[in-house]
Amino acid sequence: MDRIKTLEEHAVCGGQVGFYSHPSESLGLEARFGVFLPERALAGERVPVVHVLAGLTCTQETFLIKSNAVRFAARHGIALVAPDTSPRGAGVAGEDDAYDLGTGAGFYLDATTPAWRAHYRMGTYVSHELPELTQDVFAIDGARRGIMGHSMGGHGALVHALRAPDAWKSVSAFAPICHPAVVPWGEKAFDAYLGPDRATWARHDATLLLEAGHTHPTEILVDQGEADQFLHDQLKPELLAAAAGAAGQALRLRQHPRYDHSYWFIQSFIADHIDHHAKILNAV
Repeated sequence: MDRIKTLEEHAVCGGQVGFYSHPSESLGLEARFGVFLPERALAGERVPVVHVLAGLTCTQETFLIKSNAVRFAARHGIALVAPDTSPRGAGVAGEDDAYDLGTGAGFYLDATTPAWRAHYRMGTYVSHELPELTQDVFAIDGARRGIMGHSMGGHGALVHALRAPDAWKSVSAFAPICHPAVVPWGEKAFDAYLGPDRATWARHDATLLLEAGHTHPTEILVDQGEADQFLHDQLKPELLAAAAGAAGQALRLRQHPRYDHSYWFIQSFIADHIDHHAKILNAV
């Protein structure tokens, strides 16, 4: 535990949730993350893990506190790991000017433009540094690792799983940004982080990855509320479904009347997502 600093720890559902910080090599800054460990992990048994990626404006605490995932992860004996949504204190001009770019809006990718590339490297942090750190420090089985997310985090989960299906054995998403290259949130972030050449955006767009032949060997679970205020302008799950169908990717897209974009929506269906990951990870 000397590689990390403990900020707080709490007993919950027979296990423990904790929030920690560490000097991140990828980000070049102090990074924070959260971990839920079920009872078996506290006893030293290595358990499967699901990394959970939150959306715009959130932190490493949001998903663990608000989604109700901990209760169901405890029942299945699964750990949860929650990164922050961006670097903090990078000092980039304008990084705190808007909720959808900069602080709290890292989009889980490595920036390449001069203004952002020094610290905005959430892609490497999520794909390599944080998994390696947490499975080294905690009783986590890195060979049984899944990923899920919400909104911007749903985008991140889909992209990371499609690009590295051997690393991420299971994947699901709530209201993901399915085709960021063609919606305002994604266009703004990609132009800033990756530059104006849209050809470079394709590796960070789940719909375009599917169209390019990237698939996942397991079924992808996506839940979407039909009363989501961002559904038509920002999320576009119908484009993901069309690309999945053309690519032969198994996709279970469930659309729910009356549900919006909030964590009330996530709480309503989180048990199904934990079940989805548990069935796959326990079979590895």
